[in-house]
Amino acid sequence: MKMFFKKAALSLFSLVLSVSTMQAKVTPNSLFGNNGVLQQGVEVPVWGTANDGEEVTVEFAGQKHVVKATNGKWLIKLKPLKASATPQDMLIKGENTVTIKNILVGEVWLLSGQSNMAFPLRAIKPIGNSQALADVLKEADYPLIRQFSIPLRKSVTTPEIIKDVNGKWNVCTPTNAGNFSAVGFFFARDLFKRLNVPIGLINSSYGGTAIENWVSKETLDAFPELQSIITNYNKALKDFPAKLAEYQANEQKLMAEFKADSAYAAQQNKPLPRKPAAPMSPAERGGPTGLYNTMIHPLIPYAMKGSVWYQGEANGSRGKQYRTLLPALINSWRAEWGLGDFPFIIVQIPGWKAHQPELREAQLLTWKKIKNTAMTVITDVDDTLDVHPGNKQPVGERVALQARAIAYQDKIVYAGPVYESMKIEGNQAILSFSHVGKGLVVKGTELKDFIIAGADKKFYPAKAIIKGDKIIVSADAVKSPVAVRMGWRICPEINLYNKEGLCATAFRTDVD
Repeated sequence: MKMFFKKAALSLFSLVLSVSTMQAKVTPNSLFGNNGVLQQGVEVPVWGTANDGEEVTVEFAGQKHVVKATNGKWLIKLKPLKASATPQDMLIKGENTVTIKNILVGEVWLLSGQSNMAFPLRAIKPIGNSQALADVLKEADYPLIRQFSIPLRKSVTTPEIIKDVNGKWNVCTPTNAGNFSAVGFFFARDLFKRLNVPIGLINSSYGGTAIENWVSKETLDAFPELQSIITNYNKALKDFPAKLAEYQANEQKLMAEFKADSAYAAQQNKPLPRKPAAPMSPAERGGPTGLYNTMIHPLIPYAMKGSVWYQGEANGSRGKQYRTLLPALINSWRAEWGLGDFPFIIVQIPGWKAHQPELREAQLLTWKKIKNTAMTVITDVDDTLDVHPGNKQPVGERVALQARAIAYQDKIVYAGPVYESMKIEGNQAILSFSHVGKGLVVKGTELKDFIIAGADKKFYPAKAIIKGDKIIVSADAVKSPVAVRMGWRICPEINLYNKEGLCATAFRTDVD
C-alpha cells in the first residue's frame, strides 16, 4: 500500500511549490462559473481561494454572505434557493471582484463512470424508434440544460493536492450539444420536459477506468478483501516494461497477421479484427483512488440532487469483488457529500464478449441492498459486437424514468420484472417477480434464455411460460429442480418484459 501512495512525490512537490508561489487573489472554484446551475431546495456551498485572512463577500439572489479566508481557502453556504430559469449574476468580492454571469437554479446531477458515460452525443448510432442524430442536434435548443465538462486528469496520491477540476459550464445548443454526454443529454431532456426547471449535468467520466479508480484510499482501506487491488496494481506497474518490450519485439508479426485477417474479413463480409496496439501502462488512467483524487474529491461539497453511474466494463470479470466495491462507492460518496442518501442510479452493463453475468448480478444485488437506488436495464438495446453501443437514447430515457420515480416520487412503473422468489411444485419451478406493472409479457412467440438444474447443478434449456404474474419453468431432463437462471451468459437474449415495455434483468435463483 505504501509503495503505491508514495508514487510521483517529486512531481507533486513541484506542483505544490508552484501553487504556493503564485500571487493569491479571490478565485471561486470553477464549478461556480458562467452559465452554471445551482441545486434548488438545499443549502448551496460556494467556495474558492484567497489570501489568508482576506475578507470575502458573496452575493447572489438577494443573499449576502461574508467570510474570512483561512489557510488560503473560503466557503460560504447560500440558504436554500427556489428553482429559477431567470439568469442571475453572482458577485464575489475581496481585494478583487469576480462576477459570474447567467446562473440558473434547478436540478443538478453528477454523471460518472467510463467510456459509455463519456460517449458524446455526436457519436450516437440510433436504431429502431430512436431519433436520427441530425434531428436530435437540430432540436437541441435547450438553454436551460447545461453540462459542466471536466478535463481528464490522471492520478495523484492525495486528494488535497487537486482543489479544482478546472471545468467549464456549457449551454445546450444545436451547435455544442454534440459534445454532451449522450446518456446525459437524453436523461436531461426527458427530465426537463417532466420538471420544467433548469437541469445541470456534471460530467466526470473517463474511458477504460475501473471502479476502484473512483473511490478514496480510506474506502479501499476499510475492506481487507480489496487490498489485492493495490497489490495487483503495483505488480502490473512492475511487469509493464517487459510486457511492452514483448509487444515491440513482435509488432511486425502482429501487424502482418492483422493485415491478412482484415483482408480475409473484408472478402467474407465479416467484421474487421481489432488493430494491434501497444499495451497501455497501468498508470495511464490513474491507479486505484486516482480519479477520485482528481475528478471526484474536488467536486465535493457541490450541492446536487443525485448521481448516475455507468461503469463496470473494466471490472467485467470481477463480479464478486464488485459486490463490495459498488456499495462502498455509493456509501462513501453519500457520506462525503453530506446530502443524505441522495438518489443513485446504476446503468447495468450491456452484453459484450468480456462482460460476465456476475457483474450484472453485482449491480442488481446493490440495487436491492442499498436504499434510494435504481438500476437501468439495457441488455435489450445493446450491441454485442461493440463495447460502446451507439443507441443511447433509450438508455438516457430509462435513466430519466428511474429518476422520476426515486428522486421526484412520480408514481410510475420504472423498472422491468425483477426475480424475487421461487417455489417448487413437482418438476416445475414457479417464479415470482416484482416490478410487473400491468403484467408480464413476452416479446416474440416464447420466452428465451431460461435454463434449469437439479441437485447435480447441470443446467438444461428450459421451457418457460407466463401464468398471470408468475413464470413456470421446467425441462424434461430435470425431475426435481433446485435452480433456475435467465439470461445467465455474456450476451443475454432476454425477451421478458412488463406491459409498460421495460425489459427484465438477468438473474439466477442460486446466488452464491
